Amino acid sequence: MTAYDDRPSTHTGDGSGTHRPARPFRTVAFGVGAVLAANSTPTPLYVTYQERWGFSAGTLTTVFAVYAAGVLAALLLVGGLSDRIGRRPVLQGSLCALIASYALFLAADGVTWLYCARAVQGLATGVFTGAAGAALADLHPRADHRTAGLVNSAAMPSGLAVGATVSGALAEWGPAPLRSPFLVLAGVSLVVLAAISAWVPETVAAPGRQWSRVVRLQPLRVPPEARREFLVAAMGVAVAWAVGGLYLGLAGSLVKELLHGSDSFVAGLVILSMQGVAGAAQLTWALRWSTVPDRVASAVGCAALCLGILAVASALFTGSPVLFFAGSAVTGVGFGLAFMGSSRRITQAAPLARRGETLAAFFVVAYLAFSVPSVLAGLLTTRFGLVHTFYLFAETTALLSAATAVRSVRLDAIHLS
Repeated sequence: MTAYDDRPSTHTGDGSGTHRPARPFRTVAFGVGAVLAANSTPTPLYVTYQERWGFSAGTLTTVFAVYAAGVLAALLLVGGLSDRIGRRPVLQGSLCALIASYALFLAADGVTWLYCARAVQGLATGVFTGAAGAALADLHPRADHRTAGLVNSAAMPSGLAVGATVSGALAEWGPAPLRSPFLVLAGVSLVVLAAISAWVPETVAAPGRQWSRVVRLQPLRVPPEARREFLVAAMGVAVAWAVGGLYLGLAGSLVKELLHGSDSFVAGLVILSMQGVAGAAQLTWALRWSTVPDRVASAVGCAALCLGILAVASALFTGSPVLFFAGSAVTGVGFGLAFMGSSRRITQAAPLARRGETLAAFFVVAYLAFSVPSVLAGLLTTRFGLVHTFYLFAETTALLSAATAVRSVRLDAIHLS
């Protein structure tokens, strides 16, 4: 998943930005979508891996969570690396690492290989998205950082949706179900690498190539004046990403339970119905209701999460695929708006000089929520079964979503009074 970079731009171009070509910006934006597509590519394949190698649901979710651990490591240890050594080498190097992770997937003959592949993939994704977010802000043709941030944000769910759908189709009808998705990814990544090398200029003014400072611990601090907003924003993003993580980790298992048989393509469609709608919701809100306060987007998103996850739980109870996909779509609206509203709230609340470390703390909360509940769900599944575990998760998520929406409204009432 993506992270924002709110450090001041170090773009070397003119201040007007009217003469910047659009191709470099579009190239990096496409790269973000392609890299995030790789994140969801394994999702439709997990059940096949599980059936072939005989590991438990708990192991499945820890394989998924290793990815988040890799992203967290990138966020905490090499955040801002592109500011120190330049955007291009970071984008190029992280793409090479991603291609190496696909090679690990292709060579996998046991669960240990999956752990290694997901760890490398997570680390490379975290490094790439951090540099790409900064590059998009630098390269936007009109120097519009808000639009650049929107493109970066919307590329995340859009890439996730496309990656899972294509992977599911290849796994269901392709010649090598566990290999063809990663061969396609490798080909796309090579194209992105070539395009960045050919078309994307360096935007850091005289990067120092400070290779001795590649690893630097990112401080996590929330300034006192932003703590109330941080609490509400963190609650919103935690609920949203917990749901997103559970979908990416257990979509195949949920489909198997609902249809009484595995179907990789349908598992991909589950991610499409959730993450694709999330991206559309973000773009629609930004384009049609850009003047509506971010607190409204956050509250509406939390309410939609509450309704959507309860609908999905009801679908599992009644065995209704139609209700399942409808609930997933509503959940996607909630995910997109809650994430967008929460991230904008904390960005606006944090002082500019402290914004980087505040956002780092925000995304640490997000990635912990992305991974820890999924691991717990996997462990509980081995004891109570998938459906009962999902009921518990849905009830907890619905309560937290409702509480977050109420707290958000109350905090805004305090600010307005």
